[in-house]
Amino acid sequence: MIVVKIVTQVKLMPEAEHAAALSATLRTVNDLACWVSEVAFAHGVPREYKLRKHTYPHLKAEGLGAQAAQHVIKKVSDAYTTLHANLKAGNYGKPCSKRRIKVKSKPIMFRADAAQPYDDRCLSWQYDTQTVSIWTTAGRIKGVRFVCSTDALKVLQQYRKGESDLIERDGVFYLIATCEVPEAETYEPDGFIGVDLGIVNIATTSIGYQAAGRALNRYRKRQLALRAKLQKKRTKSARRPLKERSRREQWHVKNTNHIIAKTIVTEAERTSAGISLEELNGIRQRVRLRKPQRVTLHSWAFAQLGDFIVYKAKRAGVPLVFVDPAYTSQTCAECGHVDKRNRVDQGLFICRECGVVAHADRNASHNIAQRGESVWNAGRESRVPATP
Repeated sequence: MIVVKIVTQVKLMPEAEHAAALSATLRTVNDLACWVSEVAFAHGVPREYKLRKHTYPHLKAEGLGAQAAQHVIKKVSDAYTTLHANLKAGNYGKPCSKRRIKVKSKPIMFRADAAQPYDDRCLSWQYDTQTVSIWTTAGRIKGVRFVCSTDALKVLQQYRKGESDLIERDGVFYLIATCEVPEAETYEPDGFIGVDLGIVNIATTSIGYQAAGRALNRYRKRQLALRAKLQKKRTKSARRPLKERSRREQWHVKNTNHIIAKTIVTEAERTSAGISLEELNGIRQRVRLRKPQRVTLHSWAFAQLGDFIVYKAKRAGVPLVFVDPAYTSQTCAECGHVDKRNRVDQGLFICRECGVVAHADRNASHNIAQRGESVWNAGRESRVPATP
């Protein structure tokens, strides 16, 4: 059975003494994780089994339980694995760049409130009473209430599997649980819906849906101006609202992307169509922009929107393909003529060959839909009877 891995977040409502124990636990395990990271760095980052030999006795002596000590070591090992993967992919620059040298020259450090993984031996869920029993450095605490939506509780009850992460944000504790939801059986699509992603228009589909980015871009500009104004003051009274607003923009963008993704997937499911998306990996490295335009590009959460569409499509059984985005904005969806001059401006497309006039993003979405159908047909199993 193929599953889709999603995360479900619940908010913990601990008593005062339990909150103090949870906070102290996070700070202790992350301090020890920093120490394990220094040991790993000094020994050339050995594999997890060898790293355990160097660090496990000390972690036990510091009061960690057996499972908690194992998780601390594994967290450090996974962090270095991710670092090496990013270095190999060139995400920290070229081999001789200052940023890459700086990253490689020191051990990984963990924030005091960084997430700590828990397995079923350290954490147990009581769904009927909506409480958890969780390990801390002060002992195991029971009956810690959690709150979440009704849908989230159903997903937890049916599909929770594996580890859960304990995190603290601004003094509030959350558990982020991994859920393995069965992927729905994919149906045979009756055509494809092309989705053109952009900044001015967040998403434009070939069936007429358009999610304008004007309101979101204005919101981001207001937040940017407000942050700059508060940062310039450099006072305690200015830092307080800065901290309160630190994740507000991120939450707003995430909620907007969830709404757009759900709308697209629901429409595809209703019409028995597939979804065709652009493959936009590496766009930030390829595109060269002037300084005023960089903030807009780097705050564009197209990857998050794409991920939301992918996992929602898998849960609904909607066929989905990725296509090459090259020249989709310069190609006429009617006659196939490619010309840079076809794209008159951001919103207008006029074909130099056949004269068709269309919205630029809508034209691009039709090209993406056509490419998606071609990709699907090329990879589909042949239904032609075998030659006798």
